[in-house]
Amino acid sequence: MIPKKLQRKLEERALNNSLRTLGCKTDLIDFSSNDYLGFSKSEKIFKRAAEILKAHDLEVNGATGSRLLSGNHPLYEKVENVLTEFHQCDATLIFNSGYDANIGFFSSVPQRGDLIFYDELCHASIRDGMKMSNAKSYKFEHNSVDNLSSLVERCATDIGNGTEIYIVTEAVFSMDGDCPDLHKLAKLCKEQGYHLVVDEAHAVGVFGESGVGLVQELGLEKEVFARIVTFGKAMGCHGAAILGGHDLKNYLVNFARSFIYTTGLPPHTLATILSAYQQLSEEVKGKQKLHTNIAILQLDVRCSDLHSLFIPSRSAIHSCLISGNDKVKKISDKLKEKGFDVKPILSPTVPAGEERLRICLHSYNSQDQIKELVQELLSVSINNPKTKI
Repeated sequence: MIPKKLQRKLEERALNNSLRTLGCKTDLIDFSSNDYLGFSKSEKIFKRAAEILKAHDLEVNGATGSRLLSGNHPLYEKVENVLTEFHQCDATLIFNSGYDANIGFFSSVPQRGDLIFYDELCHASIRDGMKMSNAKSYKFEHNSVDNLSSLVERCATDIGNGTEIYIVTEAVFSMDGDCPDLHKLAKLCKEQGYHLVVDEAHAVGVFGESGVGLVQELGLEKEVFARIVTFGKAMGCHGAAILGGHDLKNYLVNFARSFIYTTGLPPHTLATILSAYQQLSEEVKGKQKLHTNIAILQLDVRCSDLHSLFIPSRSAIHSCLISGNDKVKKISDKLKEKGFDVKPILSPTVPAGEERLRICLHSYNSQDQIKELVQELLSVSINNPKTKI
């Protein structure tokens, strides 16, 4: 038996209808995964990864140790060089996951006496990293540069001669699907000497020429202190990287504990990342189809008079707000009965009252599938607050 305190917490989750469970992959129409370009199922990427391993004589199963010991196999340097060129930065350091990258960065880079100001909707991995930091952290209102500026002013007494200030946001927010005003944030940081940090997990592969991400689409790569990119979304594989300067990379190698004290990624993972980036550079139709599908959903939502329920988004993520764990789960179940895999996002993952259906679009979704999904949303009358599901 687990301790009673833990059991009570589980019972409370079950009572609130917010208990998480592990599901199995289904044959439903995919409107839930982060595989925006279908790369996870690409036979071309799979075969090319095998060819890369063979060419480098790396037909092995594991890294054998941390990168600082025996795990820094030759593909690491090759892939990091490719990423550095692709993302137009000075240096790249690969981590085992986006969670590891954010934990490593935020727990080690901001120092005691420094200040971190982060968007209130930043990912849990960013928040967890900040909790491990000796720096003070403050949240500002979502996508509000004005509120950020006011907050910095109110914290003036905490700012000393040696204080470094870090401003943290995401290129695409994972639960809302919206984007910040990066131009305005970059301008503020440049004028005030702040360090801008942008998590591009859901932007790489979706925004910019060749899927370079939102920062590069806007031409701001030189204005950003650090970018976190991950490979488990549009890239369809696994791992992450921090993009920045040579000194930042050297610092992380020496002080980021989630990098130092973990076994490196196996060669096969690095080969898959390299293959996926090669595919991203070559792929044009897939990205075009994704943005066509985004436009189709937006138009159908407006024409069906459901737009008031949706958070405005131009990304692959579109959230339909449906208050209440019970209600949103029931609607999700009804959509599954019709063949659509649309996940409900429950509180406490999002604030109570802001529960939602999170619709993820992909290059492989058809126009008919999108239109049918919107019609099914209409059929359950989610826009009628009096409807009893």
